[in-house]
Amino acid sequence: MHLDETELRTRLKDVQERINIAAARTKRNPAEINLLGVSKNQSIVKIDYFHKNGLESFGENRVQELREKYKERPEYKWHFIGHLQRNKVKYLLRMENCVLIHSLDSWSLAEEIDKRAARQNRVMPVLLQVNVAGDEKKYGIEAGEVEDFLGEARKLSNIEIRGLMTMAPFVENTEEIRPVFKELARIRKEMNEKGYNLKELSMGMSHDFEVAIEEGATIVRIGSILFGAREY
Repeated sequence: MHLDETELRTRLKDVQERINIAAARTKRNPAEINLLGVSKNQSIVKIDYFHKNGLESFGENRVQELREKYKERPEYKWHFIGHLQRNKVKYLLRMENCVLIHSLDSWSLAEEIDKRAARQNRVMPVLLQVNVAGDEKKYGIEAGEVEDFLGEARKLSNIEIRGLMTMAPFVENTEEIRPVFKELARIRKEMNEKGYNLKELSMGMSHDFEVAIEEGATIVRIGSILFGAREY
């Protein structure tokens, strides 16, 4: 396939500049923010280009697609960001460089990840997905359940909850969803004050990542504005 490197270079530079500007507005260090390239339905050729130009991590939301890409590029760092069915957990845990699961959304899934991680003799880093907006179409535990979940998860020795993740509703005016990101950041702060070590806030996508950064995001999940149209 023909690769328009000029377009990809421009897209990457634009996203990085927007991250820097959003961070500066709240006096944050842009180095604290991990740009995760969401490579769903994108070719290895594009992924290779971004990796060569400094993008370290890529996110997939379907296990089968991640498995296929992992076979080709097992040395890259991969994140799983989609809804995870328990019967697919085993495939992720076999991938040494699947370094973070963003979508822990139930206790039964936590137990399955813990069980499979133990079999692979590893501790699996995960993020707890919180349905801050109470959107019936989205997965995640309720905000009021976070503390109890974290307390119970201390019993599981083969998972490490590194932070929180949320998906905000899609709206034209991103200011309308600022309270969603602000609330997730508040929950993390409260939990850390109670002794939990939650380093990561995965929030913000192509249409709202700047607001998420202003509210404390440490990982932004960027797909369309970086890669362009899906290729398949």
